[in-house]
Amino acid sequence: MTSLRERFMADMKEAMKAGEKAKVAAIRLISAALKEKDIEARGAGKGEASADEILAMLQKMIKQRQESIAIYDANNRPELAEGERVEVAVISAYLPKQMSEEEVKAAIDKAVAETGATAVKDMGKVIAALRAAYAGQMDFGKVSPMVKAALGG
Repeated sequence: MTSLRERFMADMKEAMKAGEKAKVAAIRLISAALKEKDIEARGAGKGEASADEILAMLQKMIKQRQESIAIYDANNRPELAEGERVEVAVISAYLPKQMSEEEVKAAIDKAVAETGATAVKDMGKVIAALRAAYAGQMDFGKVSPMVKAALGG
């Protein structure tokens, strides 16, 4: 299996040859963010960013763009919102398949059982277990309230 880094470079070359300007621009944004992540990791003495860190970075990039889309839509700027949607589509292609709501609920139940969580104060343990097992496969902004509800919060 090729690494995400190799996929970024291969897809960039392919998009350049095909003249897909929007895709090239989005992959360049990913590459720039990845370079920053690597510099940050080297500063912490870790070398390159790990695959999980790259997935988290991609999810953060998508979240930022979704927030921008909401703002552009609210301010009647469809052309700007569309540009962000294109970037979200390109970035999303690098994430693993997202889990369905039923799969997320099952994963939460499993994590609650494995961590022995019984109350909302144990929420951090459950979220940490989910992040370790399912990085890049679920939106943790939506998962947090579900975990809280599962713990009786």
